[in-house]
Parts: sequence; C-alpha cells; structure tokens
Amino acid sequence: MRLRIQKSTTEQQLAQRCAKQDPKAQREVYQRYSPLMLSVCMRYIKDESEAEETMINGFMKVFEKVDQFGFSGSFEGWIRRIMVNEALMYLRRHRNMNLAVDVEAADLEPDYNSLSDHLEAEDLLNLIQELPVGYRTVFNLYAIEGYSHKEIAERLDITENTSKSQLSRARTLLQQQLSKMEGTGPQASHLKTKRL
Repeated sequence: MRLRIQKSTTEQQLAQRCAKQDPKAQREVYQRYSPLMLSVCMRYIKDESEAEETMINGFMKVFEKVDQFGFSGSFEGWIRRIMVNEALMYLRRHRNMNLAVDVEAADLEPDYNSLSDHLEAEDLLNLIQELPVGYRTVFNLYAIEGYSHKEIAERLDITENTSKSQLSRARTLLQQQLSKMEGTGPQASHLKTKRL
C-alpha cells in the first residue's frame, strides 16, 4: 500500500496555472486570498459592498494580467498591490479625497506618550475607518502598505508635502480619538495590544 502525501500548492504553481487560464487554480486563488484582499479594500472603501465589488474587479485584473507577475517574488504581494491600485482608482472615480496642503502640520509629530500602551487591533482599524477619505488613504498607504511619501505622491498625483501633511493630520486625529477612548472610563481601561 502506498501512502500519498498531498502537498499544498505553492504560490508559484498557482500563478503558473492561472497564467494558463486554469479555472480550478483561479477558484483556489480567489478562495485563498479573497478574505485578506477584501480587508485590504475595506481599509480604503468604507462600504462593504463597494469594497467587495472593487476586490472582484481586482481579481479579474489578476487573472487577466497574471503573465505580468513575472513568477518571482510574492504572488500574494503582487495581488495586494493590484487591490490597492483598484481601491485608489475607485476613490478617484467616486470620492473627493480632499488632499489639502498644510506644510506646518506636516512637521508636527503628535505625542503618543500620554496614551496607554495597549489597544485592540480591531479598535484601531475602526478608528482608521473613521478618518476622512484623504487622511485614511495616505495613512493606509504609508503605515500599513509601507509606501514612501514619494511613492504616495506619485500614486495619488499630489506633492510629497501633501502626503506628509495628510499623514500628520491622520495621526493627530487618531491621537485625539485614542485620547477620548482613554478618558471614557472603564471600557477604555481594558483596551489591549499595540501602540500606533
């Protein structure tokens, strides 16, 4: 009797099968990555159905352009970049991001020392969702996706100072919201996890 060990399909294998338009591979990619990619889209787009539609459009692009992946590096990372681009295109088409320049504010860094060291990740994500669209977009691109201000400026067609200003304002608003949570009594005292 032979024992067969099933190996999980690697990202590279999935990408190669998707490049051959293999529907099973496409379904597996969607099932494997859609929960994460929906959360990526929802960081930029508040409405869940619009975020889901953006994610689906993103996956259509993934399957159309998978041959551009190059089959090196992280397939998940490549998919994520497509989702971020789709979310940014959605925002350009449907929202005014109100990216205003305030050079003085860009140089001010809020003081986080007065805040508790702990905060639930979900609470922080909810606070980020409440930021105005422009602030939220720049904050997500910088703090979560890891883009530089130069890259953000290029993607959003703004100046680097505008990107810095939006990030500074986002951080200031988050600090104010966190300070309010700190001052709300018993509920605030059991917030745990990480600092901004």
